[in-house]
Amino acid sequence: MPIIFSKKISGLVFLCVFAVFLAICAAWIYSVQNKGSNENQTAGSKQKLPGDPANSSTENENDPDNAAEETQPIGARTGSSGPGADAAAGADKELKEQIGQMLIAGFRGTKIDKNSAIAKQVKDLNLGGVILFDYDNPSKSYPRNITGPGQTEKLIKDLQSFSAVPLFVSVDAEGGLVNRLKEKYGFISFPSPEDMGKLNDLAKTQATGKELGAQLKGLGFNLDFAPPADVNVNPDNPIIGKLGRSFSSDPQIVASQAIAFIKGLRENNIITAIKHFPGHGSSQSDSHLGLVDVTKTYQQKELIPFETIIGQNQADMVMTAHIINANIDPQYPATLSPLFLQNILRNQLGFKGVIVSDDMQMGAIAKNYGFEDALIRSINAGCDLLILSNNNDTYDGNIAAKARDAIFQAVKDGKISEERISGSYDRITEIKKKFGIIN
Repeated sequence: MPIIFSKKISGLVFLCVFAVFLAICAAWIYSVQNKGSNENQTAGSKQKLPGDPANSSTENENDPDNAAEETQPIGARTGSSGPGADAAAGADKELKEQIGQMLIAGFRGTKIDKNSAIAKQVKDLNLGGVILFDYDNPSKSYPRNITGPGQTEKLIKDLQSFSAVPLFVSVDAEGGLVNRLKEKYGFISFPSPEDMGKLNDLAKTQATGKELGAQLKGLGFNLDFAPPADVNVNPDNPIIGKLGRSFSSDPQIVASQAIAFIKGLRENNIITAIKHFPGHGSSQSDSHLGLVDVTKTYQQKELIPFETIIGQNQADMVMTAHIINANIDPQYPATLSPLFLQNILRNQLGFKGVIVSDDMQMGAIAKNYGFEDALIRSINAGCDLLILSNNNDTYDGNIAAKARDAIFQAVKDGKISEERISGSYDRITEIKKKFGIIN
């Protein structure tokens, strides 16, 4: 019995010690695990960053401002700021600047300063160019822009000083009656295309172009909307034949004389524009006053001068005519017609240069088409440069800004493609570089 009792006591002691040992081990393991968990939580709190997706739910629950911040779209935190908004604003600015280069605007004034409307438009709209006149048609009075050589030279220098991109400074100087630089103002007088064509001396015609080019260059002009390539089909035509503006009724003489005249002007780095595509010589009325229909009078030979001049790479620009020929396009005049400007001028004749509209405010356009509609149609037809002379029935000092904004909105509305604008801009930039207007 004593021995058995002793053994029982020893077993109980062992079990108690073993139980205590297990309890100590369990407590130690729990302590180690709990310590690690606390350390991880501390480390996590030190690494947490605002907006971290792993912690956003906790932050948003405890901080309403953070919650709102996380749910706002890019650009919403500061109104219109943010990378997306900045990129869009930059793209719109570039588009407006490209559209500005497509506009040639007329204005009033023989002198300007920084407060002049045209100075502000040149700068703010990034205008492609200006056109100068001696006579102001809306007020039926002189002067408009030109009074003499010294005054004209200073006006042009001042205009260029306000332009970030040097301007086309243009004028109608064909010789004869269509010449804004008249002898009575102190300028050199030049013979009309009709007189040059009758003489038909190519060397003299080129010399005339060279002398005219020297005068234009000395004044600061770089673009002459000349020579006419119209064939004198109708001598009684009130806007061509009667004004002596056609070299001849023979299309070959018209072509050769026009090329000689162009070569002379080019000797003084003056850009030229053959006109009025596809030919205005058969018309019986004046497109300044209203729409002209040549469907029954147009002759195929009227296209020959344009084809020849373009074929010999002598066409810098081509100016469109506001004439309808229903045999080609029964709806729209050439200026607004892709059938004329794309199918014939670009594709058939292969012209790759700048297409410039005749004045978009002439009666043929202004009295028959809405302002915005005409701008959209002319660009989609293929016009790169649009003339807004502001020198017909009315004067609108904001016409260039209205045109720029209308074209911009048409692009945003999908009525004109951005590629169409950039294509015109590239052609304009190319010719300005070619003639040293820009570097």
